[in-house]
Amino acid sequence: MQLHLRQFFCVAALLMSVTCATAQDAKPSTNYVLKVTTDRADALYKQGETVTFQVELALDKQPVADAEVLWTITKDGVPPTTSGKVKLANGAATITGKLEEPGFLLCRATFTSADKKAYTGLGGAGIDPLNIKPSQPVPADFDSFWAAQKKQLAAVPVNARLTPVKQAMAGVAAFDLQADSVGAPVSGYFAKPEGAKPKSLPIILTVHGAGVRGSSLGGATSWAKQNFLAMDINAHGLPNGQPDKFYSDLAAGALKDYRTRGRESRDTVYFRGMFLRLVRALDFLTAQPEWDGKTVVVSGASQGGYQAIVAAGLDPRVTFLAAGVPAGCDHTGSTVNRISGWPKFIATGEQPPASVVEAVRYYDAMNFATRTKAGAVFTVGFIDVTCPPTSVYAAYNNISGKKSIHNDPDAGHTSTAKAGTAIRNAITQHLQSQAGK
Repeated sequence: MQLHLRQFFCVAALLMSVTCATAQDAKPSTNYVLKVTTDRADALYKQGETVTFQVELALDKQPVADAEVLWTITKDGVPPTTSGKVKLANGAATITGKLEEPGFLLCRATFTSADKKAYTGLGGAGIDPLNIKPSQPVPADFDSFWAAQKKQLAAVPVNARLTPVKQAMAGVAAFDLQADSVGAPVSGYFAKPEGAKPKSLPIILTVHGAGVRGSSLGGATSWAKQNFLAMDINAHGLPNGQPDKFYSDLAAGALKDYRTRGRESRDTVYFRGMFLRLVRALDFLTAQPEWDGKTVVVSGASQGGYQAIVAAGLDPRVTFLAAGVPAGCDHTGSTVNRISGWPKFIATGEQPPASVVEAVRYYDAMNFATRTKAGAVFTVGFIDVTCPPTSVYAAYNNISGKKSIHNDPDAGHTSTAKAGTAIRNAITQHLQSQAGK
């Protein structure tokens, strides 16, 4: 009995020592979440109206009772800038700002915890965004320049090479496509429903965001399963299906910083070849016997959204474009104190040579948008600092055809589920409108 009591007290003492050690080792929670929202659900205001930003700080989903937050409000990332600090009451505080011109306000709040870690929250507000005007007019010889580029492309035979590829989707035939173009070839995956009848299918061309990768077989086959003549092409004309290291080596080497390469002259901008490959891809697709002869959709996000707008501006065969959070808009925004979108040909605050400002105007999605009658759907994130909303609206407002834009007030540079639904619905509606033609 005494032995059992002695064992009990030894075990109890051991448990107490472990508990104490665990308590001493436990660190305070750092699960902070800092949110910035506006007092309107749609985050849309008129010029000169006061915008109220609500700042909320929570720790483990509970309001932080006493904290100080630094804040800055800018015109979507450029001056004028106001800033200050605010004490939170029960985890919340309000900040106000206004803008006397069409554009966007961006509120950035920062909280620094006791362990010196910084937490940031962003909030965005649109100020009469449908009234945002182009920063520069379309160059007088814009059309003749691109007509000359397309003439060079037309002199190159398509020379399409199709290699069947295995894939898991029943009822779909898929191929690796290589087609000659100016410079690098068109490289993609082409897919169609097996047994499709002549002149029965619409076309969809899907194009890629920034980076270096091969084409998406699944992207092409999933659209083919929905009764499209579908093709997904990679942005750089690279071989498909290579090991990851093949693409990562190119991204770190030959294609590093391609985004601003050749900006000194309109003849040397890297995107020239990428844009001509869009036309060549459509040359191939519209030559297929299954094409219905009337419907051509081009869809992509970010750099892919850039390409979708350009494809519609360059090629009148495009009847609908889908541009998710598009890049490539308003390269010359800095000339009127506005933010520009990726690829940031002209960095924020930079004073580039006049030759650069002139050259990049020929590669602005904002200008290509003026040259299409196609229908369009755009998506935009109000806290997107990669493709800022001011730049997206500068291009969207230049579209003259039937169009819609999906606003994501709380989203950054991403395609949200609601944005994806908006794009799919818009494409479906376009198909329905085409069916009666």
